[in-house]
Amino acid sequence: MRNNPVKNALESGGRAIGAMVFECFVPGLPQICRNAGAEFVLYDMEHTGLSFESLKTQLALCRGLDIVPITRVPRGEYHFIARALDVGALGVMVPMVATGAEAEYLVSCSRYPPHGRRGAAFGFAHDDYQGGDIVAKMAALQQRTMMIAQIETGEGLDNVEAIAAVPGIDALWIGQFDLTNFLGIPAQFGHPKYLAAVDRVLAACATHGKAAAMLATDDAWARDYVAKGFRLMAYGIDQLLLQEALRRGLDVLRDAAANDGGVR
Repeated sequence: MRNNPVKNALESGGRAIGAMVFECFVPGLPQICRNAGAEFVLYDMEHTGLSFESLKTQLALCRGLDIVPITRVPRGEYHFIARALDVGALGVMVPMVATGAEAEYLVSCSRYPPHGRRGAAFGFAHDDYQGGDIVAKMAALQQRTMMIAQIETGEGLDNVEAIAAVPGIDALWIGQFDLTNFLGIPAQFGHPKYLAAVDRVLAACATHGKAAAMLATDDAWARDYVAKGFRLMAYGIDQLLLQEALRRGLDVLRDAAANDGGVR
């Protein structure tokens, strides 16, 4: 059974960095991310057209690459969470988690009885189609599975301490755009209300031994939130990274053409 070095690092107080992918679900993506130094790749199903069939292919492409595949499911429902795990995700992120009771339910969807309600199927993608002792497999799967709760609503913020206290929740991931929207301050990331929310999430994580997490969309975000104490972070949005790199290269070509004296 593969282990989950990202979860292991976080449990020991360490950090993990990786990529969040929204658009470029190509065969070479996991290898490209690993070559860039990503320790995990987080596949988004909430805001994309990513299907479980395409997700299963991406998760299979992560095998053998020393990279941890995680999936953000569309909502915190059993059929999303259990299927993401069954097709090979080593962790699941759930958007807009609102209460401690909801967090407990999410964890139960990722755990086998008597600790939860996940249905049993072995010799499938999640256990790499291997045979072996079923009881040992269940224990290994439950040990490696990550559950990340997104804090991005006013209700979630109000209950963040209760969410962080739930056993089986490994990290609290701030959804900064949604959080500012629900706080009535859209995209005002310097607003005192938003900054206080970030501090409250960090405090809840520190109290309950969970990792604070988020997506850094640029260098300034990355430096600022690492300094704040965030330990699980993704960098950039794949289509914007490609767009920006291509724009820079095209600008170089335009500048070279503009300064070309016509001599060959």
